[in-house]
Amino acid sequence: MNTDTVILGLVQGLTEFLPVSSSGHLALAKIFLGMEMPPLNYDLVLHVSTTLATVIFFSRDICGLFVEWCRGFAGGEARSKPGWRVGWAVVLGTAVTGAIGMGLKNISEEASLNSMAVGAFLLITGAFLLFSCRIRDRGGKVGLKNGLIVGVVQGIAVMPGISRSGSTIIAGLLSGLSKEEAFRFSFLLSIPAIIGATCVQALEFGGWDSFVSTLPEGWLAGAACSFVSGLLSLCLLKRLVIASKWWYFGVYCLAVGGLSVILTFMGGW
Repeated sequence: MNTDTVILGLVQGLTEFLPVSSSGHLALAKIFLGMEMPPLNYDLVLHVSTTLATVIFFSRDICGLFVEWCRGFAGGEARSKPGWRVGWAVVLGTAVTGAIGMGLKNISEEASLNSMAVGAFLLITGAFLLFSCRIRDRGGKVGLKNGLIVGVVQGIAVMPGISRSGSTIIAGLLSGLSKEEAFRFSFLLSIPAIIGATCVQALEFGGWDSFVSTLPEGWLAGAACSFVSGLLSLCLLKRLVIASKWWYFGVYCLAVGGLSVILTFMGGW
């Protein structure tokens, strides 16, 4: 078994959900450590694994809200249910995320090769996570305004070093959502965005046989590690967000971002 694929799956599952930016960490590992990035198809497998973890973690919410949203098309009292509001907020947020994300794609890819840029974005993430301690829980519910605001922020989070989970939860809190609603909506909105991005990338392959035959040894174990670690990190993050203790990750991002900037100045990366 290729231990690198297992370790990468474990790291992917943890950093995909914790507010430390998985893309930023992978970019820095490639720049400073010369780490070989996984082939695109294995990267897609890991994203599918973490998305599956999200779906299972929020399965009750997803089923209940989707049924309420569908019933809302019949009109009447069904449109007063939370699912009608959340459903359209996800649709709007996903559309905005897609438009911004595609627009920033080339810039994001260039930034991932620049340790100074990645470090700077990690510093921004760290500062916002520390700032989150000052945001009041206003107890709001998800609506179109939240979908628009969080969708914009999720689109910008394609930049390496900007944490998707951290930035979208903070955006939800600033737009008036309660801690639990901001946490839930952040990850509900991530599901169509990640699936959409994965499908776009998957089109580059010439079929299922070609896709599977080029996967690295131990890919299945890596995917399993990504799934399990993803579930665990979701449980941890929810507890920390509700308890307002997730600012710890802000200190970590400031340290990593600052070190990246310093090393860039010293080593000329």
